Amino acid sequence: MDGKNCKYSVLMSVYNKEIPEYLDGSMDSMWNQTIPVDDFVLVCDGPLNPELEQVIQEQKQSHGETLQVVRLEEGQGLGKALNYGMQFCKHEIIARMDSDDISKPERMEKQLEAMEKYQADLVGSAVDEFEDNIENVKATRRMVETSEEIRKYIGKRNPFNHPTMVYVKSAVLQAGGYMDCPFFEDYYLWARMLQAGKIGYNVPESLLYMRAGAKMYQRRGGLAYGKLAFKFRRKLRKMGVSSFGQYVVSAYGQFLVCLIPNFMREFFYQKFLRKK
Repeated sequence: MDGKNCKYSVLMSVYNKEIPEYLDGSMDSMWNQTIPVDDFVLVCDGPLNPELEQVIQEQKQSHGETLQVVRLEEGQGLGKALNYGMQFCKHEIIARMDSDDISKPERMEKQLEAMEKYQADLVGSAVDEFEDNIENVKATRRMVETSEEIRKYIGKRNPFNHPTMVYVKSAVLQAGGYMDCPFFEDYYLWARMLQAGKIGYNVPESLLYMRAGAKMYQRRGGLAYGKLAFKFRRKLRKMGVSSFGQYVVSAYGQFLVCLIPNFMREFFYQKFLRKK
């Protein structure tokens, strides 16, 4: 595989509550890659409001057949929407993109080069978390880099930033794709892929601006989320992905963080789990 000449598909899902301007900017950031995309699959996860439909119509007018718009009659959630969209991706290499983030222009060039160099099946990167606009970066979320480090780390925390992921389609399908695991579909997929012997890698520099703020941390809190997180940690332990020590620290630690007030949770993430 020649990274600079590699063909890839972009896979994005959008749902009714997304902000039209965010969707437009996110899509444009992928069209403006230094290695151009020739296959963009946009999954509409259920009915969309007129403003989002207008953005999609304008994008379709600009990019023609390069943009495939596929639709689910009812909202299925991110994992199922991505599984559905994957079957329409024309290329073996798929780049994930969220509908409210911004990819840096060199993102695909650097990730495809890393995929070739390390013979990796899934490649992520660090992200810059921002509020309001990309000049207002609050923190950088850096990940462990090598395949060996990722295998050691996955028992404690998710070793990849999902919006940055570039992966081999056949490797994802061999692992069963995204499975039902609320809030942790991606983490569960990486665990199964790595258990099957697939190779992971993270580009150490930030290649994407990820929208953050109080709402993001709020989604990671509350008793209901804490119970789902605890249940997922038990699943990782049963799979043999987590050691007993990793399970105890991560399961009980995450559960407690879910229960503290949102401003304290935001402080905890930025103070201990992020780097400026």
